[in-house]
Amino acid sequence: MAGTNGTPKAKALGTRLREARKAAGYTVRGLADQLELSHSAISRWETGTRSPETEDVASILAATGVNGRERSELLEMARGTDDPQWLSVRSGDRERQMAALIDFECNASHITDVAPLLIPGLLQTADYARAIMIAGEVPKSEVETRVVVRVGRREALTRRNPARFLALIGEAALHQEIGGSEVVLDQLKYLLSATEMPNVDLRIVPASAGWTPALEGPFVLIDFDADSPIVHLENRRAALFFHEADDIAAYRTAVDKVKQVSMTAAESTALIANVITELEKSV
Repeated sequence: MAGTNGTPKAKALGTRLREARKAAGYTVRGLADQLELSHSAISRWETGTRSPETEDVASILAATGVNGRERSELLEMARGTDDPQWLSVRSGDRERQMAALIDFECNASHITDVAPLLIPGLLQTADYARAIMIAGEVPKSEVETRVVVRVGRREALTRRNPARFLALIGEAALHQEIGGSEVVLDQLKYLLSATEMPNVDLRIVPASAGWTPALEGPFVLIDFDADSPIVHLENRRAALFFHEADDIAAYRTAVDKVKQVSMTAAESTALIANVITELEKSV
């Protein structure tokens, strides 16, 4: 019997199943009639509030004409949707998780990005993102596609009714030589322009702040108007989604502690402008 969860993996699977249904030209009721299932069950599967059995997913994929690699991916996603965390360590699963992250950002009401060492992904320029990927030894054939995806994520901040974005950026990120002086200069100028967006609250965490939870590593907290929040973490070899209440509370407390020692928005803007001025002298 299907489980009740609302986990990030169940939501991601639901999004993919909804896309497959629409691509095949089915309404929810039409697909339900085809499969002799309840339309409410399909609706719950697509929203991720309940997760289907693997056999149900196979039936949906057969009815919607999904086969080959995509079929294998979705059947793989259907396993473990009740797990309390979604840990991705393999390449294919990390790609699916990134697609889910983009979808979550596009539907978010609030996004908080704690970034101690790098400019947050939603505020990165193409050249800055490209420099990170090249230095990180991303396969050359994948770099440009990933850059396009990274820059495209800004839509979460520029769409109609955009997400409100709180960026807590470590002072060190302003001084990292990513891609050379000109790339850094362009990145900082874009960062400065982003502070003028009404839905963006950008705060710099000064080096003098001492220890904060930000030094444990970067993370993103995503809130929704009508759904439970999610936390996303990523490192060189793995990515992880949290959604359980205790985990969310711990990261929300971490955000509060980092914000308490951060500069004000005005102080942060002034610091970025000063770094730009100093950098321009050396370019």
